[in-house]
Amino acid sequence: MFMGTGSDVGKSMVVAGLCRAFTNRGLRVRPFKPQNMSNNAAVTADGGEIGRAQALQARACKVAPTIDMNPVLLKPQTDIGAQVVVQGRVVGAMKAREYQTRKGELMPAVLESFHRLGREADLVLVEGAGSASEVNLRAGDIANMGFAEAADLPVVLIGDIERGGVIASIVGTCAVLPDAERARLKAFLINKFRGDTSLFDDGLRIIAEHTGLPSLGVVPYFTDAGKLPPEDALALGSRSSAGGRAIRIAVPILSRIANFDDFDPLREEPDVTLTMVPPGEALPGDADLVILPGTKATIPDLAFLRQQGWDVDIAAHLRRGGHVLGICGGFQMLGTRLDDPAGTEGAPGAVSGLGLLDIETVLDGPKTLVEVTGLHPASGAGVRGYEMHIGQTSGAALTRPLLELEGRAEGSVSADGRVSGCYVHGMFSSDAFRHAFLSAIKHRADSGIAYEDGVESALDALADHLEACLDLDALLAL
Repeated sequence: MFMGTGSDVGKSMVVAGLCRAFTNRGLRVRPFKPQNMSNNAAVTADGGEIGRAQALQARACKVAPTIDMNPVLLKPQTDIGAQVVVQGRVVGAMKAREYQTRKGELMPAVLESFHRLGREADLVLVEGAGSASEVNLRAGDIANMGFAEAADLPVVLIGDIERGGVIASIVGTCAVLPDAERARLKAFLINKFRGDTSLFDDGLRIIAEHTGLPSLGVVPYFTDAGKLPPEDALALGSRSSAGGRAIRIAVPILSRIANFDDFDPLREEPDVTLTMVPPGEALPGDADLVILPGTKATIPDLAFLRQQGWDVDIAAHLRRGGHVLGICGGFQMLGTRLDDPAGTEGAPGAVSGLGLLDIETVLDGPKTLVEVTGLHPASGAGVRGYEMHIGQTSGAALTRPLLELEGRAEGSVSADGRVSGCYVHGMFSSDAFRHAFLSAIKHRADSGIAYEDGVESALDALADHLEACLDLDALLAL
């Protein structure tokens, strides 16, 4: 099991790289994260949802993701509450305080998934959540040491040198753990080092003297990290691409933005500038396309969008001849009305949408979780992705669909072609569709970017990177 000294120390990426490295060695490897908190989720082949980080790790293992790889997924809906997904299915919503008192009840399901996964593997690599030093949350813990003890696992501690204080972070984590949990720590590694790693030799010695733990090595900063989808919204600040390019795309960062890796393929295009616009900033006036992203809470985030004045910016953008695309919750916002009769996202009620498409959405009924394939009628380009949403959308504008999926119409395009939307996440990973969609905004030559091939190459490069800088034989010996 790999635990971090804090959030965003690179646990997910290290585990993904190790999954590919040990898979390349011929082992049957599986990823596992007992509890994840993220609005970036993936649909599994068995019809559930898990964190996208575990889906990437499954890909690194060259297997399809399953619900057992992340049996508990928390999807924040408010500042104090989240939707709770257990073994791929929504079981309800809880406020943080209630979840803290009840999370221990989920341990049997977590262990069931872990043992089921282990029966098909030579090696299971387990990722912790947040920080191993959060001993104040230890009661009923299923995410870190509580799970390590229940499953009887050795633990490797990961520290992030980029944020500073890594010696104190590792030594301090060891110091606050009870003796029995401290005994589970078997080694440590340092992540995200920039420069000559030998300059940290004294640091490794000091950590070993204070903790008694051996070092598995120092991982230099992985320059291709941006080619792999991030798990955490903490990374959004660094997800914009370079300026000075022909096609400019702006994505407002909603308060409950979800599945923001939808935009990673666009960032890779050499003629595209993608700007993730934080709250408090106006949407750029020179944008060619504004994309309203997916969100875990459509109605609250529509109110948030209006609080930022982004609705005014979008109206001005359209008057200048710009284009707007809505994905999932962003698609729902483009309509004339959103109705939440059962209080799925909060208090029951209805609100007016942005009124850019003649559609209405009722946030009711079962959650749709499905992988899809189809085509883009305007170009004939193939497209694949997945749907993950609550809500049924109707209206006259659906007679002009954006996509056709296995014989059914999906999404909508306005009469003038400048406003469109659909429920499909991941569609920009389809190279021909991505080129066709961008070409309809501004004529361009096909860049030839093969996005999925790039992800595979990055995983292989990450595996080689870790083979070169970590003692993977010593890791297996643990």
